[in-house]
Amino acid sequence: MKPLRGTELKRFLRTQPKPRRQLALILQSVAYPVNVGSIFRIADACRVQELLLTGITPTPPHPKITKVARAKDQRVPWRYVERAEDAVMELREAGYHIVALELTDASQPYYTYPYPDKVAVVVGNEDHGVTRSVLELCDGAVFVPMFGKGRSLNVHVALAVVCYHILVSSLPA
Repeated sequence: MKPLRGTELKRFLRTQPKPRRQLALILQSVAYPVNVGSIFRIADACRVQELLLTGITPTPPHPKITKVARAKDQRVPWRYVERAEDAVMELREAGYHIVALELTDASQPYYTYPYPDKVAVVVGNEDHGVTRSVLELCDGAVFVPMFGKGRSLNVHVALAVVCYHILVSSLPA
């Protein structure tokens, strides 16, 4: 066994099946540039169709975002929308099913949710989460179960877990 690099890696990646689901992301006031940069990198890896940055979320060009994203902020289609509520409505009008990644009284474990073919995932501020006004506009909410003593994962880590599940669960068997 040997690690793949360069051309061999590119050829290998081209042979992998492509998910049938389309994915969009809404960042509601994710405050830390390092988290935003990580999310850009996740968005690139998951072939995200649209990344909407809202509220106080820092936007490119930003040196920390670009560094952590490894310049994926220049590849991923993104735009700034001032209000997260407006971003939700725009994606709903584009045919997306809106799912908050948030603990609520109606949240389901991320691996049990019935995701349709077009999904937009909303994540919120590191300290306050997704606001009630945005939750009211969502079609559902999911969470990542915690098995240790901590109550949550970092926002970009939780988002990666959920995004990969959404895409991988749509691959042909």
